[in-house]
Amino acid sequence: MLQRIGVGMVLLSFNMVLAALVEDKRLEIAKEQGLLDKPDVTVPMSIWWFVPQYLLLGMINVFSQVGTQEFFYDQVPTELRSIGLALSLSAMGLASFLSGFLITMIDWVTGKDGGDSWFNTNLNRAHLDYFYWLLAAFTAFAFFAFVFISKMYVYRRVDQV
Repeated sequence: MLQRIGVGMVLLSFNMVLAALVEDKRLEIAKEQGLLDKPDVTVPMSIWWFVPQYLLLGMINVFSQVGTQEFFYDQVPTELRSIGLALSLSAMGLASFLSGFLITMIDWVTGKDGGDSWFNTNLNRAHLDYFYWLLAAFTAFAFFAFVFISKMYVYRRVDQV
């Protein structure tokens, strides 16, 4: 179970690197085409550039989310299984709030003093690529912390639970 979650974390980090590279390419095309100050014009880039990211996102969901729910279901006493699943979903909810906070803080820090925020309303002037690189670093760090902590975990046998 923990291996599935770990695989999902590695794939997530790889997906963030892939997203950063695709965003770099999109910004490069926008610059070459003179579209930096034309946010309403579509950047001439095929949608197929995004397919690998979304396929990988589906795989990440299978490994991480399903692995986490299975862990919370299987490793708690039978009487507490519904609470275990609720804790799993609560952790995802907390992560959503934290991601919103992270985006707000990055927008505030990078946009202060009149600078262009990473989340500029003009996507051709924004730097979502920097954000994706930051997320790749966060997920890589989280993976190593996860490995360190999960090595200490002792699985409970199903008949003991």
